Amino acid sequence: MISKLPLAAALAAALSLTSGAAFAAASDYIFEPVTTEMKKGDDVTVAVRLIHKPTGKPVADAVIIRTRIDMAPDNMANMQSPVSPLPASEPGVYAFKTDLPMAGRYQLSLAAKVQGEPETIIGKVIVKASK
Repeated sequence: MISKLPLAAALAAALSLTSGAAFAAASDYIFEPVTTEMKKGDDVTVAVRLIHKPTGKPVADAVIIRTRIDMAPDNMANMQSPVSPLPASEPGVYAFKTDLPMAGRYQLSLAAKVQGEPETIIGKVIVKASK
C-alpha cells in the first residue's frame, strides 16, 4: 500500500514554490490620475499612474492597448476627443495628449497589459478641465 504522506508532502512543496504573483489578478491594479484638474484646451497632457495595489508600487513597462477620453461623467459620453501617447516622464506614469475643449469632467478609459499578468488591466480615471 502506498503511503499518502509522501504525496501530501510533495503537493505542499509544489504549492510553496508557487510565487504569489501567480495568484495576482487584474483587480490588483489601479490607474490613478497624476493631476486631477487642468485647464481646458487643445493639446492638454493627461497623465496617470498604474499602481500594483498589494505593494503600492508603480508598474513600469505596461503596454497601453486601448484609450478613450470622453465626458461621460457629465452625461455627454458622445463628446470624445482623440488620445495620443506621450513619452513617460517617470516609471509607472503614462501620459497622453488630448483635447479638452470645454470645462467639465472627463473620463479617461484605459486597457493595459502587464508582463506576467494574463488578464487585461481595465481602468477609468476622472479628471476635471477648468476655464
